[in-house]
Parts: sequence; structure tokens; C-alpha cells
Amino acid sequence: MTEKNQIVCAVTEGLGSNGEGIIRHEGVTFFVPYCLPGEKVRFRVLKVKDKIGYGKAEEILTPAEERVRPKCPVFTRCGGCQLQHLQYRAQLRFKGNIVREALRKIAGISFDVPAAVKSDFPYGYRNKLQMPVGMDKDGNNVIGFYAERSHRIIPVENCAIHPEWAEKVIALLKRYMKECAIKGYDEEKGTGSLRHIVVREIGGKFIVTLVSAVKSLPNLTYFIELLSTVLGTFTLWLNINDKDTNVVFGEKFELIFGPGFFEAEERGICYEAGPATFMQVNADVRGKLYDAVLAAIAENGDEVVVDAYSGGGLLTAMFAKACRRVYGIELEEEAVRCADELKRKNGLENMTNICGYVEEKLEDVLEKEKGERLRLVLDPPRAGIARSVLKAILASDIPEIAVISCNPATLARDVGILTGGLIEKDGELVKNPDFQGTEEGLNGYYRIRSVQPFDMFPQTKHVETLVVLSKKIPDSHINIDVEFGEGEGQFSLKKIKECAEARKPKEKVTYKMIQEYIEKTYGFKVHTAYIAEVKRDLGLPMYDAPNAVEELKRPRAHPTPKMAKAIKETLKHFEII
Repeated sequence: MTEKNQIVCAVTEGLGSNGEGIIRHEGVTFFVPYCLPGEKVRFRVLKVKDKIGYGKAEEILTPAEERVRPKCPVFTRCGGCQLQHLQYRAQLRFKGNIVREALRKIAGISFDVPAAVKSDFPYGYRNKLQMPVGMDKDGNNVIGFYAERSHRIIPVENCAIHPEWAEKVIALLKRYMKECAIKGYDEEKGTGSLRHIVVREIGGKFIVTLVSAVKSLPNLTYFIELLSTVLGTFTLWLNINDKDTNVVFGEKFELIFGPGFFEAEERGICYEAGPATFMQVNADVRGKLYDAVLAAIAENGDEVVVDAYSGGGLLTAMFAKACRRVYGIELEEEAVRCADELKRKNGLENMTNICGYVEEKLEDVLEKEKGERLRLVLDPPRAGIARSVLKAILASDIPEIAVISCNPATLARDVGILTGGLIEKDGELVKNPDFQGTEEGLNGYYRIRSVQPFDMFPQTKHVETLVVLSKKIPDSHINIDVEFGEGEGQFSLKKIKECAEARKPKEKVTYKMIQEYIEKTYGFKVHTAYIAEVKRDLGLPMYDAPNAVEELKRPRAHPTPKMAKAIKETLKHFEII
């Protein structure tokens, strides 16, 4: 029996969703960080419970070919990165695997997910510096990142995923704090002044924010002088956060120096950024993601797009330029005000910003735009899409949907509901026994068209994913004029009748005969309702059942693709089709 502190030698079999090595030993599955598949490692057992264990690598005995030397000296102590020891191309494959396995395990979806779209800058890609400032156990100031699963700050002077300017700003902040006798914030005691530094680069200009637990910081003029030696054009804000909270910013912002906001441009949209403006930290991959969403949804410019969870409206504005009309739905009032300013600044009269819950406002928009060429984009928070929103989507006739997600687990859950892979039973989500994958899709549900991960955060476990889905309903009809008769260019009714007589079954084929043949040939049973649905889809004659009810007590079930195929083959066998 494996016990705590025991040293174990074993081979790593794979990688977990957090980038840790998976090692199986004596019936226990261990998660050991910084180990790679195929490596023989010596690790110390830290914890074992219910066949799940955690360990710490002591020595890599046989390194994998994909192992590389991390650039950061505190890589294994800092909680910011998890994959610096893994070759970058392998990181991209790993992130594709994470999304694929989440879809398979959570929703029962089998889909060939490709490797993540690469970042052109695997290091130094972040346009945002955000670091906590605190005190170490000896009472000294410390600036860095939190250790994994803790609020203990690991001092960092040079972060490999930050650009060069970040290192210079950290050095200047240390100098300012030392010379002006400013103490970092002690979370346990609630003492000290400075809690965080946040710097955002916008088109070569910088928005600097100091987050303080007190109402003012001394000699900020001196800090401004220091910053001017390395940053060029910048602005400085003071944010007051005196609450016992993990949230970085407090409610009050005070402009100390500069204009406060800077203008920038993204994909032809001019916008204004401030200290609290949300932007993806990797500008290169952000652009690639936006291009992919626009290509999937704005196919010919005639679409009416609903951008749910629209934030400050940047993507909404891009759709306004590319489509006929667009609606942005966002709960945060400040974000909606930013979106309205974006609309005004860019002259986008076809852009409507709505403040409210998506689950409430979406149905209003769907009713207003009924019959239009609708498309839906969802970019929810990590918690995923609200269940009521998913139900509204399934009840609608929206033919195309794009889902953007930063959380593979909630993405798999939401896509599972949209595809019919997951259904609700007794208030719980369970796998649908009739769901056989995504090749054909279930009637009334959505079918996955594409899944594409994006490496927004190289060297970390995090991945952004775009899923495009289409509903299994006809989105167009073709009207054909047919002239019957015996003349040239006409369809002969006599010949049609002769063909029908020739193809008529030699005996009356009953539903029971079809069921028995399917069970004998394919090894499973089918309900008569499934046979009827397939016949109806094929345009075969149907007859009213003497005991038919006008209203169903529950939603009608549909045959799985596997069942439908077996029914069609059986109808061919009996020469019904």
C-alpha cells in the first residue's frame, strides 16, 4: 500500500488537464507536476485518498524528447506557468487534447479536435502586468506572483511571459517603495498600503494603476518621474481597495497623472481603453480568434447577429461592420456604456447594446428578429452559459452559433446540452443514451461544425476555444414547378404509376416485421415511433392511428443516427424504398 512520503519510481503515462503528469502505481492514479509522458521519474507521495494521489517530482530519471529547459528561474515555485518544461509544439497538441477529452468525458462527444492555433510569441506575449505586492515572513516588501493554490507571494523580478518593459517597471516600483518607506499589504494582518500594480500597454502607451489599501500614497510625483524614464507616454491611476477581498480593484479610481484613457484600433474599430477595460492579454492570438469568429458567422454580410455576454462591445462593433445588424447583450452597466461610446465613436447605427441578463433579453431579440438570417455568438464567463439561455436557444430556430470559452469543462457541458449529448433528468445533467456522437446530429439539436482551440496563454495550462455549431433543420427550400402530362417535357402519370406498382412490396410489411428484422440483423430494438419518424422524413404514406393523442405528455424522442440508418436499410430490404 502506497503511503505518504514514500518514494516511488514509475513512468508517466500522460498529462492531466492542469499540465501535471499522470502516473499509475499500485492501483492509485497520481498527479505529479512537471513530469512529461514517457518519463521515468522518482517522486515523493504527498497525499493519497480514494485511489487518487498527489506527488512531488524528486528526480527525472529518463527525460522525454519534448522536455526543454524552462526560461524562468522560479518556474516550479511560481503559480503563473505550468508548461515551460514542455516543447511549444507539444503544448499546442496538449491543449487540443484537453478540449477533446473534456468533450468526450463530460458530454460523450467524439470530435477530432486539432492542436491549438499557435501564438507567434510563445514568450513575452502579455500586454498586461498584474502583480500582487505584499510582505514576506521577515516583514520585507515582496512583488511577484502567488504560488500555486496559495496567496504566498513568490518574488519575481523578470517574468518570461512579460515583455521587457515589465521588468523595468517592477524595478522602479521597488525603488519607489524603498525610498518613500511604503509597505506592501499584509493580507493576514490587514496592514500595509500597496496591494497590487497593474500596467496595461495599449498601442505603445501605458495605463499604470497602483492599488492601495489606504486613501493616498506618499510622493507619487517621484514615482511619475521614475516611470517617465522608461515608459514614454503613460497615465497613472490610484485605485482604493480597502476591503478583505481577492478582487484586485476596488470601486474608486483616482486619476493622478496623464489623460487617464488612450485610444487604440483593432480590426478597423477605434476604441478607448482605461484602467478597468477588459482586453485579452495576447494581442496576436486575440486577433486570430476574432478573425475566426467573423469568418464563421459573417459569411455574406446579410446576417443579423446577437453577441451575448458582449462586454465592452469590441467584437459586437466588428460584427456591426461586417453584418447587416447586430445586438450586444451585457449585464454590466459600465460595459454597456463603453459599448455605446464605441458605437458613437465608430458611427455604427446598426449596433444595438442591451443591458440585462442574457436569458431575459435574448428571447426579446429573437422575437423581434423572427424570420431574419440570425446568428448567435456566445462568449460567457468561466462559469459558462446559463441553463435558461441554452433552453431558449434550443427552442429557437437560430441556424448557426459560435461559442467562445476559456474553460474546457463548462464548454463541454454547454456544447453537450446544445448537441443533445447531455439531457436533464430529475434535475441533473446525464448523458443521453440515444446520442451516438456528432456525425449526423439529433433532430432539434445542434451539430458541431468545428472546434478550434487557441493558445492565448502560452506556457500555461489555459486555453481559449471556439466551437461553431449548426442546427439540424433545413435552412432553405427549393421550389420546383412540375407539369404532368403525356407531352414533350412533361412527367407521365402513367409511367409513374407503373414504376410505383413495380416497386410495391410483394407482401404487407408491418411495423412488427420491421422491428423483428432490425433486432435480428443489428442487435437492438427500435420503437414504432422511430420507424414512423423515418418514414415521415422519407415522404412515405402515413395513416392516422386510431388511438393517437392530440397533445404529447412529454417531448417526442427521436431515433439516433444509428437507429435511423438501420430503419432505412430495413425499408430497402423490404423494398419499401
